[in-house]
Amino acid sequence: MIYQTPALPSTYVQVIENIEDCRNKLRFSISDNLNRWNGFLARMAYARAILGSNTMEGVNATLDDALAAVDGDIPSNPQDENWLALTGHRDAMDYIIQLSKEPSFDHNEGTLLSLHFMMMKHELAKNPGRYRPGPVHVTNMITGRTVYEAPNAELVPALVRELVESLKQKNSQPVLVRAAMAHLNLTMIHPFRDGNGRMARALQTFVLAREGILDPRFSSIEEYVGRNSADYYAVLAEVGKGEWHPENDALPWIKFCLTAHHFQAQTLLKRIGEVGSLWERLEQLTKELKIPSRTIGALMDAATGRRVRNPVYRRESDVSAQIAKRDLKILVTNGLLEAKGEKRGRYYIASKSLSGLYEQSKVDRHIRDPFLTLEEEAQSAQLHLV
Repeated sequence: MIYQTPALPSTYVQVIENIEDCRNKLRFSISDNLNRWNGFLARMAYARAILGSNTMEGVNATLDDALAAVDGDIPSNPQDENWLALTGHRDAMDYIIQLSKEPSFDHNEGTLLSLHFMMMKHELAKNPGRYRPGPVHVTNMITGRTVYEAPNAELVPALVRELVESLKQKNSQPVLVRAAMAHLNLTMIHPFRDGNGRMARALQTFVLAREGILDPRFSSIEEYVGRNSADYYAVLAEVGKGEWHPENDALPWIKFCLTAHHFQAQTLLKRIGEVGSLWERLEQLTKELKIPSRTIGALMDAATGRRVRNPVYRRESDVSAQIAKRDLKILVTNGLLEAKGEKRGRYYIASKSLSGLYEQSKVDRHIRDPFLTLEEEAQSAQLHLV
C-alpha cells in the first residue's frame, strides 16, 4: 500500500480555489502571443526551477549556470559534475514538456526509469535508470542528519507499479492534490540510489502538466521548494516519521504543497507585471536611441542581473557573429551595457542606467500565507457576529 489521499478540510478546498483563480490569470497572461516577453519569462522560470531542485541536493550552481544549461550554452569545463547535474535535469524536464503535449501518453514505469536515467546519467555508479539494489537513507542536506529510512529494496518495484496505477486512475481529486501525492509517494518509496528528490519534484510537475494546468515551466514549485528547503524537509519528516509508514496522515504535506503553489503562482503574476513593464520601457528606449529591437532580449537579461554573452545573443537573435558583435558594441556605446573580460571570456552586464529601469519596474513582492489569511478572515467574521 502507498500513501493515500486524506479528506480535505474546507479551508484546503478554498485555498485550491484561490490557486485555480491565480492559475487562470497566469494562463491568460502567458497565452497572449502579443506579449513577446513570454519567452523570457518562461526561460527564467525554467532556470529557477532547475536551480532550486538541484541546489537542494548539494549541486553548487548559480542562476546564470542554470540559464546557460537552459540556453544550451557550452561551459569552459563541460565535464564539471555540477554542470552535468543541471543539464541532466534539463534533459529530463525537456522530455516532460514534450510528453505533456502527447495525447496518447499514459503514465508507466518505463517513463520514470527513463527520466531518472536522463537526470543521473553522469553518475553511472549510481545506477541511473534502475531501481536501487539495496537500502538507502535520506539525509537532510542542510543539517547532514539522516531523517528517513526507505522501504526494503525488494518492495520497490511493486510500490512503484502501484504508484503508476494510481496516476492512471481518473477520480474527482483536485489535480494539485494528485500531483502532491505523487511527489510524496515517490519520495517515500525512494526507488533509486540517488536523485529521488529531483525525480519526485519533476513527477509532480509532470502530473500537473498532463492535466493541462499550465506549461511545465510555469506549474513547477521547485523554485519555492529550493527557497524553503528547511520547511520541505521538516514536513517530510513529520509525515514519514523516519520510516516507510504509508498509513500516516499526508495532510501536512498537502498543506505544504498548496502553500507552495499559492506562493509560486502569486510570484509569477507579480513577475509578469514587472517583466511587461520593463519590456515596454526597453521598447521605448530602443526606439528613441534607434537601436535594433532584437537587442531587447539581451537588455532584459542584463537589466535583471544576468550576464550577456555573444554566442547566446547570436543564437537567441538568429544573427551572424559580425552582427552580434556590432549590436553589443552599440549597446555599450549607448551606455546600456558594460563589457567585462577579454576575447572568449568576454561578457556584458547592465549599466547603472539600465539597472535603474528594472528598479522602476518592480512591484511589491510581499505574499501572504493563504491558510493564515483564511484563518484571519474567519476570526474577523466571528468577531462581527459577536
